Amino acid sequence: MAGADMKRILILEDDEDLAEGIEMSLRDDDVEPVRCRLVAEAEKLVREKDFDLLILDINLPDGSGLELCRRVRIFSRVPVALLTVKDMETDIVRGLECGADDYITKPFSLMVLRARVRALLRRTAGEKQAEYRDDVFRFSFDRMEFYKRGSAVELSKTEQRILYLLVSNAGRILTRERLMEWVWPEGTEYVEDNALSVGIRRLRDKLEDVPSKPVYIRTVYGRGYVWERG
Repeated sequence: MAGADMKRILILEDDEDLAEGIEMSLRDDDVEPVRCRLVAEAEKLVREKDFDLLILDINLPDGSGLELCRRVRIFSRVPVALLTVKDMETDIVRGLECGADDYITKPFSLMVLRARVRALLRRTAGEKQAEYRDDVFRFSFDRMEFYKRGSAVELSKTEQRILYLLVSNAGRILTRERLMEWVWPEGTEYVEDNALSVGIRRLRDKLEDVPSKPVYIRTVYGRGYVWERG
């Protein structure tokens, strides 16, 4: 059984040689990789055990890692990294829309994979510990529960990431570049130019009393955005 500090990572990959290589590259004193080759097997494991990260191939003998990611997002916020074929931009876009946190294109270096996995675990560890409260809002990022004056607010994965960085830096101006690097750590080349603006607008629609006159998520023209405490 994994100890309190052990990170359990599920690897869903039907290529046995590649799966073994991934497992060997990730196994460490604080990492326990768990391999499987079928979507059904992986989904059963995710529902029965706690994982710190899922690495999902997209094309499997009994289905798609994309569909599994979509189903997992219904009941879990566990970080998901997708393994995609190089240059398959549609798979990358679909994966991010399904709620994936990162993607890794094949072929890849196992050293690069290990570094990306470690970075993702570090980033999401901060999110898991995060809770924000003030006179108006209560945000619990680990449980994906968001309240305004006691009423629940539903936020998308992208909206949660934007909000997390804003409230973690309350009172500090965050540039668009900093926000985009956080929200889309895999790179912004696949992200629409106005994606951040759309995310900010949707957050304001859900959190502001008068979205057209925001008092919590303020724009500092020429510099970025700032979260003002309620």
